[in-house]
Amino acid sequence: MRNPHCSRFGIDRRHALGLLSGSIALPFVSRAAEAPAAPVAIARCMDYGAELTPVLRRMFDQLGGLARIVRGKTVGIKVNLTGGPRERMGYVPAELAQYTHPAVIGTVVRLIGEAGASRVRILEGAFACSDPLEEFMLEIGWDPMPLLNAGARVDMENTNILGKGKKYHRLMTPRGGYIFNGFDFNHSYAECGVLVSLAKMKEHATAGITGALKNCFGCTPITIYGDGAGKDEPSVEGRGGRGAIMHSGVRQPPKSALPENDPKSPRQDTWRIPRIVADIAAALPIHLSIIDGIQTMAGGEGPWVHGTRPVRPGLLIAGLNPVCNDAVMTALMGFDPMADRGTPPFERCDSTLKLAEHHGVGTRDLRRIEVIGGRIQDWKMRFRGA
Repeated sequence: MRNPHCSRFGIDRRHALGLLSGSIALPFVSRAAEAPAAPVAIARCMDYGAELTPVLRRMFDQLGGLARIVRGKTVGIKVNLTGGPRERMGYVPAELAQYTHPAVIGTVVRLIGEAGASRVRILEGAFACSDPLEEFMLEIGWDPMPLLNAGARVDMENTNILGKGKKYHRLMTPRGGYIFNGFDFNHSYAECGVLVSLAKMKEHATAGITGALKNCFGCTPITIYGDGAGKDEPSVEGRGGRGAIMHSGVRQPPKSALPENDPKSPRQDTWRIPRIVADIAAALPIHLSIIDGIQTMAGGEGPWVHGTRPVRPGLLIAGLNPVCNDAVMTALMGFDPMADRGTPPFERCDSTLKLAEHHGVGTRDLRRIEVIGGRIQDWKMRFRGA
């Protein structure tokens, strides 16, 4: 029986448009040459105190102002709370290492509300659980109330599960994906008029770097793409990480979801994850990217990666295209955004930047990206050996 919670046949707007144009059936064709460019603002910000609000406000003004992006719209803010709530890098609080800092989240919510957004939703697929996002934050040691009170109409949702929606929503990659032609998402991602990726500046064990693009890997619900997903339908509760279906591909999603294009393709996580990230970026457009690089970690995406260490770049990055944003972030980390597999930071994996660029999401070529607010060469640091 078809899953009643999952729209499969022309229900979602982007899916319907794809069917009408016939684009879903087309083979993958590189669109790197026509990938768009957008300006990226960078700024020094050394702590999460009083300077945070004026710095972010100035950056948004440099990009043309928030109002023209968010006024009258429902805005979804995908934050980065990767890993369990008790995982820490020694004595370093998670928000100074792997998590987007709550001060950045709260400031962005408030500024978006002031710019005229009709509603703001703070979203995350809280690691391996179905608990309300507020409960997950309490386990971290955060008080969610200041975030919920940062604007007039603010709510939160753990998008690992069906949540407050009545069905999952299928969003398709416009010209077909490397691994998946489309994904089934929690209603919040389909209903928001603007999606913000509020990420953390970090390296990543299987994707080289993690920023605005990789942050949205966590948009996929674990009831469908998690280790405990059902075989025919999504599970009711979310259990486990995304290892079996996404990382290693040892099993397929439930039959209610789209299967992989080629189950015989490589099962190596460093091959699969960058491609899945690029597929998600094509299916789920990111309208505003903000990267917290004030205090973070080097060596990996979380304390479970051996050799991670705290670093303090003292940087914020914001832009209107996630590939452009991540390209500038990569350069500020001391790497070449044009690097290919075998070259830092992509020694073991394929480049998420290149793959998303070939999907036509955005350019990684710094020569085409206007950088506002400072010069990369003046502020970049070496994450390797930092």
